[in-house]
Amino acid sequence: MCAQRQKLRKSNIVVLFADDLGYGDLGVYGYPTIRTPNLDKMAAEGIKFTQFYSGAPLCTSSRAALLTGRFPVRSGMTRVLFPHSATGLPAPEITLPEAVREQGYATALIGKWHLGHRPQDLPAQHGFDFFYGLPYSNDMDRSQTRSFEEAVRNPKIESFNLPLMRNQDVIERPADQRTLTKRYTDESIRFIQKQKKKPFFLYLAYTMPHVPLFASDSFKGRSARGRYGDVVEELDWSVGKILTTLRKLGLGKPTLVIFISDNGPALDYRLGGGSAGLLRKGKGTVFEGGMREPAIAWWPGVIAPGRVTPTITSLMDIFPTSVELAGGRASSDRQMDGVSLLPVLHGVRDSVRTMLLYYAEDRLAAIRKGPWKAHSETPTDNSNNAQEDSERVELYQLEWDPAEQFDIAAKYPEIVADLKREREAHLASMRAKP
Repeated sequence: MCAQRQKLRKSNIVVLFADDLGYGDLGVYGYPTIRTPNLDKMAAEGIKFTQFYSGAPLCTSSRAALLTGRFPVRSGMTRVLFPHSATGLPAPEITLPEAVREQGYATALIGKWHLGHRPQDLPAQHGFDFFYGLPYSNDMDRSQTRSFEEAVRNPKIESFNLPLMRNQDVIERPADQRTLTKRYTDESIRFIQKQKKKPFFLYLAYTMPHVPLFASDSFKGRSARGRYGDVVEELDWSVGKILTTLRKLGLGKPTLVIFISDNGPALDYRLGGGSAGLLRKGKGTVFEGGMREPAIAWWPGVIAPGRVTPTITSLMDIFPTSVELAGGRASSDRQMDGVSLLPVLHGVRDSVRTMLLYYAEDRLAAIRKGPWKAHSETPTDNSNNAQEDSERVELYQLEWDPAEQFDIAAKYPEIVADLKREREAHLASMRAKP
């Protein structure tokens, strides 16, 4: 009878979302001194993506892309929100937790929200039954007694007057950032244990390794990579605890777990930020280092272990994947930009998309088709400062040159022309929200 119930049960969905983690920051992605045995094992037991992309190169926008399955420009969530921002994710947007809750799922967000801090914008208004975490980034609400540079270089709890919330209530201020990863993990385990008899969607959005960097006493000073390595190794510990809990409760097979990052590493902080590996640039840019992310999916009994796939995938694909897995359907009254990854996860198909669009705030800054990527802006270190130039295009072949070092636009004018046509066709159909 127990086996029969297990077979009939809908799969749980767990999204583990790092903040500013770079493509090259994990052992399984080649980092030589940051130890990530649990994520390495997760990849060995599941599938590692080598061409998984964020929906945007910044915090707020990437979270909007994840939870709506749509480009942030469609919801107006194109810029980073701050404690003084008088806006949030629009109520008409259908979110992932809302869609799966209709199918009987319990839903929880534990960690960073960053889609609006006003009462009408909090997670409870967007489909989450439970919220425990921060309403925005951990470098906000800064005390004016210290400069931002000093507060990041030598972080102290009191330097950031952050509100730690449980549902609508502030339970601690300033939040003790040294304990956040551990407390997020404990709250997640409690949620899993409480909901073990019904399907659930858990969105664990870690605060780290976004600066300022804080690690617990158990991990402080432990990594050869310094403070940044400490916090990444603590994230790895957290992932191990979540997967162990699922195994012990017999929930491994009916649970899809996806580990990803919101955008590329914050290279401006030098050793305080992460690494994009061989990829060019990082957070805030539409170069590969800003939007190509480490991504691992784990689903025992479904995903064949040890797979590595170069298929082009997007953060927005998690929405339709989860909704289909839950037994629902995407709403037909709006344009969806994600594509279900279930055929890839099941090993039925090698790919589900050939096109990828790179937005920098509200501008379409680059486009990819197959291995070809055209920058339709004059690329700079920070895409937010780039200038659109409809005549000048830089072209890269990402299978030959994933580091985007060699512009070959002059050699392949027909490819440039094709990508320009694709860009114009997309923009003609785009209905952006201010």
